[in-house]
Amino acid sequence: MSNPNDIYNTQKNDPNQPTINIQIPPQKTSLGCGSLFLQFIVSVAIFFACGFLFIVFIAAIGATMSESIEELSHRETLLSEKFVKGNAKSKNKIAILTISGIIKSEDDGFVAKQIRQITNDTNVKAVVLRVDSPGGTISGSDYYLHLMKKMKVERSLPIIVSMGSVAASGGYYVSMIGDEIYAEPTTITGSIGVIIPLFNAESLCEKIGVHSTPVVSGNLKTMASITKAPTEEELTIWQNLVNDSFKQFKDVIKDGRKNFDENPELLDKLATGQIYNANEAKENGLIDNIGFIDDAIEKAISLSGLSEFELKVIKYKPKAAFVEALLEGKIKSNPLNAENISDATTPKIYMIMPQVLPVK
Repeated sequence: MSNPNDIYNTQKNDPNQPTINIQIPPQKTSLGCGSLFLQFIVSVAIFFACGFLFIVFIAAIGATMSESIEELSHRETLLSEKFVKGNAKSKNKIAILTISGIIKSEDDGFVAKQIRQITNDTNVKAVVLRVDSPGGTISGSDYYLHLMKKMKVERSLPIIVSMGSVAASGGYYVSMIGDEIYAEPTTITGSIGVIIPLFNAESLCEKIGVHSTPVVSGNLKTMASITKAPTEEELTIWQNLVNDSFKQFKDVIKDGRKNFDENPELLDKLATGQIYNANEAKENGLIDNIGFIDDAIEKAISLSGLSEFELKVIKYKPKAAFVEALLEGKIKSNPLNAENISDATTPKIYMIMPQVLPVK
């Protein structure tokens, strides 16, 4: 094997020989302990700096998301509006407030949400209350009337009532907020009265061998129990409750319909629980006019002080029942749970057409 020095000498002496470059690889230098420790310290510092920046970044995103969720939550609480007629580009509104079906006391339900949204919306200039209800609980009817009275005072809003197919008992009760009341030609109204449905399954319990032995602090603690017939004392107590609620019902009518305040005897003749058609209701002063919702809207427009071209008529749309229940965590897997059974069997004072309840 040739010596590299011999090749180098040959090339040096003979310029005609091709040049051969011999590269000697660099020798690795070992790091001392100090250098390794310094690298470790730098790596740790970089790690913690990155971690700190990551935490700051996540916190900033979290704050932004929190504000966005809060804004989204606020928007979710607002009901969407559906254009009905008028000038769609106008900010001024005639709002149709809808009360339909059985009236219950729900401070977060569709009716309460409509009332609160109207109260907070300064663009609403008048309201058409659309009632299509046979009534419901006295507490629910009175609560909605309370909210509407508050809305009317705070906003000084004219309110025109438009009765649908039925506006009876509690449905008539809430109509007392109206400055004028319109009923359709086929509307059923009236049914002025109060009822507490009590059920007695004592005979049934005896037949199937069910016996109730409650331990009570007083003899009236079991009043309204379905396992026994009510005593005369218990019936007297229930009747007093009905009488007090009935008086309240008539007082509300006198406050809303001044003709009955001036002639309470006429109201006593009408407040027998009887239902009336539109013509009978108008003849007896229970309503003001026979007409459809369009007539009530035209009246509301005239009371607003604006023309139809200066405003739009809108109504509110409820969320889909399943979606709303899902969003609010109200879906219950078992409809026959203890809460629902208790609610169904607890005695309540109703302003409702008796035909709606299972009573004879």
